[in-house]
Amino acid sequence: MNYDLIVLGSGPGGYVAAIRASQLGMKVAIVEKESLGGVCLNWGCIPTKALLKSAQVFEYVNHAEDYGIKINNAEADFTSIIKRSRDVADGMSNGISYLMKKNKIDVIIGFGKIMSNNKLKVTSEGKTKDYSAKNIIIATGARSRELPNLPQDGKKIIGYRDALVLKSVPKRMVIVGSGAIGVEFAYFYNSMGCEVTIVEYLPNIVPVEDADVSKQLQRSFKKSGINVLTNSSVEKVDTSGKGCNVLVKTKNGEEKIECDIVLSAVGIVSNIENIGLEEVGIKTENGKIIVDDYYKTNVNGYYAIGDVLANQALAHVASAEGITCVEKIAGQTPDKIDYNNIPGCTYCSPEIASVGLTEVAAKEAGYSVKVGKFPFSASGKASAAGHKDGFVKVIFDAKYGEWLGCHMIGYNVTEMIAEAVVARKLETTGHEILKAVHPHPTMSEAVMEAVADAYDEVIHM
Repeated sequence: MNYDLIVLGSGPGGYVAAIRASQLGMKVAIVEKESLGGVCLNWGCIPTKALLKSAQVFEYVNHAEDYGIKINNAEADFTSIIKRSRDVADGMSNGISYLMKKNKIDVIIGFGKIMSNNKLKVTSEGKTKDYSAKNIIIATGARSRELPNLPQDGKKIIGYRDALVLKSVPKRMVIVGSGAIGVEFAYFYNSMGCEVTIVEYLPNIVPVEDADVSKQLQRSFKKSGINVLTNSSVEKVDTSGKGCNVLVKTKNGEEKIECDIVLSAVGIVSNIENIGLEEVGIKTENGKIIVDDYYKTNVNGYYAIGDVLANQALAHVASAEGITCVEKIAGQTPDKIDYNNIPGCTYCSPEIASVGLTEVAAKEAGYSVKVGKFPFSASGKASAAGHKDGFVKVIFDAKYGEWLGCHMIGYNVTEMIAEAVVARKLETTGHEILKAVHPHPTMSEAVMEAVADAYDEVIHM
């Protein structure tokens, strides 16, 4: 069967690209080897947020007396929490199926492999079938990275997929890596009563974030009972006994930690093996597909988006790339994506959200900076809601007023970062932010207050 476009992979890059192509009048098919929605919807973004919401509710219940409410003997039903998470993911996947039908996109279930001359072979249940398209988009995503000394067995040494469906709460867990995946699971399992230790090789947890944010999260985690080891590495894990004996090399020497489970959260690896890249002649570098500004590979008619590229491995980045790629294929002139204005969000408690340069990166880039910071402890809404931990930090170019970066840690800050993203897109200055009246009382007015602090005009601090 012939198509205008076949998309290989139905994650947030693939399915969005397919829908946009259909909107632009193309005949489209999408190939998926598992469930529609890819890792994000089935094993990543969505089910983890369901787990984290359960943890948040349980946390509220356990601190109900802080709000004048008495609740006795509350307990978490872990099996039901996991089931709710899976039900949410399944419901969202069914929603993607509906969107495919609505947009008249053919769904082909099976393992897809690209071939020369704009052809694609799909294998399903031992049978193969060939398809052809004027254009093919590779959107096969990524999987959990495995370290040589941390071979995942799905029982004692696990990846994020396994962590989503454990049968019971382990008494003790060691999490290797403190990126978004690591700290989100640390918060979740700690809230369920697990004794959690994070091992991070670099000096700070969530190392891509501003140093002030990293320090605040480490303080919050310590307050919650999460043990954090930075400047440390896991040398060996002995799984021969009932649990795990983890040998950790720290800045003070070696330390042995006993636990039930080790969660490896040290990043991801692109799914580019065995999909035909070599046969077609598509170039890669360091395990990533090489593309131009509009996601075209070195071979005409073949494109790639999402986690198979060297850009930020985020769902919203993949979706934006899918739309941009398809619009270019359709003959439009879409703007190139500005990868310097991509927000990042981490959904542990407290949440983290950021966009743009950190203070250190701005100074290293040669900027003379104005820095403003407003703590939620000075926010009326945060005090009323009982969420006083955290702050908003902003960085401006002192010479021209460009908003270089915004970094937040606190309750619900992932819903607040879009203001900075839009403002930076529109090249809004700090003075213009101050003249935009923010509603009171809200958590988001902390953004305005942080900007005011940068310009020595802060009122409530």
